[in-house]
Amino acid sequence: MNLPTEQQARLQHLAQAVLSTSAHLQVTDRGVFAQPFTAERAAGLDGDAALAERVDAFVARFSRLQDLLGDKLLPELLAALGEPPRAIIDNLDHAERLHWIAAADDWMRMRRLRNQMVHEYIKDPAVLADALQRGHDFVPVLVAAAAALVAELQRRGWA
Repeated sequence: MNLPTEQQARLQHLAQAVLSTSAHLQVTDRGVFAQPFTAERAAGLDGDAALAERVDAFVARFSRLQDLLGDKLLPELLAALGEPPRAIIDNLDHAERLHWIAAADDWMRMRRLRNQMVHEYIKDPAVLADALQRGHDFVPVLVAAAAALVAELQRRGWA
């Protein structure tokens, strides 16, 4: 199926952004989680500017990749396939049926988790550590979804 030039260009741009953000997230993830993220590490963020910056980068990249995939690329890909606009949960359910993502429920959990990972708003280091560690656990889910969606674009000759 041939797409209008503007739509194909948008898909290509999104695919490049997804691949870049995915790669950067993986690098940051390896740095922050070279050791488990404990409540003690979370409590020490105010005194460790380098770690605080890496944590901020992790949260920003995690959130950005999730937004790029779920709020931008997925709806754009579905539109290119002739699907009508739908709510995010409906798009995620559709993506799960197409095996582009593992589980729509995981995505909804990741969306809620983003807010918990913004450490400036969390006073309890144990809560922050738990949220960051759960975010780390979801990185492979995001990376796999990024690869699957970009592969679908490539398979169709759109990226």
